[in-house]
Amino acid sequence: MEHSRTVWWRPNSWPRDVQGAVALMVAVAGLGGWATDIGPWYFALVQPAWKPPDALFGPVWTVLYITTGWAGVRTWRRLPSGPARSGFLLVCLLHAMLNVLWSVLYFTLRRPDWALVEGLALWLTAAWAAGLMRRVDRTSALLMLPLLAWLAVALALNAATVWLNPPFGA
Repeated sequence: MEHSRTVWWRPNSWPRDVQGAVALMVAVAGLGGWATDIGPWYFALVQPAWKPPDALFGPVWTVLYITTGWAGVRTWRRLPSGPARSGFLLVCLLHAMLNVLWSVLYFTLRRPDWALVEGLALWLTAAWAAGLMRRVDRTSALLMLPLLAWLAVALALNAATVWLNPPFGA
């Protein structure tokens, strides 16, 4: 007998918008993780005393991907089909691309100075998405606040790393 209920452990029973959000979040996390090489170069960087422990970053990003995906799906479901939905999707995809690019710049290319500039664009796209969300669903916008806060901390940490370790690219 076929059940029409969503079963959380069977992704093929999830609605398509949820499947799409999960696929995007997994792709961003996977590509970002692939680009993140925490090795001798990273450990040789002088870090500010207030830097969170490295072990905290993975769990925090996992929670942020979940809340951001949830906010995106809530907003998607409330937007009418057409330009508003397409525009929202483009902002989300731009943010996802910038998220991966930050890891590439910082860890793969070892250019925290470039990542700092790009990180500002990353924060701005998150704020842009939250602003679009706020117009249709305040809860979605509230779900973006932890991401905006964490990105602000990440930007401050990135700036401190650039300040404490000049010059990059020399």
